[in-house]
Amino acid sequence: MRISILTLFPEMFDGFMNTSIIKKARLKELVQMEAVDIREFTDDRHRRVDEYPFGGGQGMIMKCQPVLDCVDSLRTENSRVLLMGPTGRRFDQAMAHELVQEQHLILLCGHYEGLDARIREFVDDEVSIGDYVLTGGEIAAMVISDAVTRLVDGVITEQSHLDESFENGLLEYPQYTRPADYKGHRVPEVLLSGHHEKIRQFRLKESLRLTLRVRPDLLKNRVWTLEEQRLMEEVLQEENVLPDEKTVE
Repeated sequence: MRISILTLFPEMFDGFMNTSIIKKARLKELVQMEAVDIREFTDDRHRRVDEYPFGGGQGMIMKCQPVLDCVDSLRTENSRVLLMGPTGRRFDQAMAHELVQEQHLILLCGHYEGLDARIREFVDDEVSIGDYVLTGGEIAAMVISDAVTRLVDGVITEQSHLDESFENGLLEYPQYTRPADYKGHRVPEVLLSGHHEKIRQFRLKESLRLTLRVRPDLLKNRVWTLEEQRLMEEVLQEENVLPDEKTVE
C-alpha cells in the first residue's frame, strides 16, 4: 500500500514516519509513505501557495494551481484522493477497513483559512476526524494513516486487533499486567485463574459494561447474541440501570 500526504509542512511527518508501527511497516516494505511538499509545485516565483479570498474576509486561501498540480503529479487510476476537512465524512474504524483496501491513498492537507472551494471538484472524498478546528489537515492525515497502516496485512498480527475497541462494535475490555496487587488495587481474580472460557466471558461482559457506561450509542441497533443478552442483563442489574428497549432488545 502507498500513502502520499500532500502538505505545506512535510517536516511535521519526520517523526511520525520514523517511529513505532509506522516505521516497522515501512521497513518491512508493507507500506510506502511519503510527505509531498505542495510548495514545490507552485508557479509563483516567491513560492506562494495562497491568496486573499474574493469578497473579502479574514485569512488566506490555498490556490488551485499548486494544490491540483501536486495531486495530478501523483494520481493514477488506482489512487483515491481524500481531502482533510471539517465538512467531510466522519472517519471511523469502518472507514479505516474500507481505505486499507485501496492501493494508493492521497491525503490532501489544507492550511490557513482553507482551500479554494473548486479543489473539492477534483478529489474523491472529504474526510473529518471530529467536530473541532485544527490549524491544518496534517494531524488528521496522521490519524488516518496510522489507523489504516495498522490494518495492513503483516503490520501487526490479526489477533492483536480483533478485540480492539470498535472492531466488534464494542469498546475493548480493561487490560491488566503485573503485579497482581498494586498498593491494594488487585487484578480481577478470574484473570489469574487460567480458566480460558471464564476469562473470555469476563472480558466480553466488561466490554459490554464499558460500552454501556461510555458509548451507549454503540449498542443501539446492535444484533445481540444470546450470550451477550444474558451478560448485558447481568451488567444492567449490577449497574442498577433500567433496560432501554432501544439499547437491548
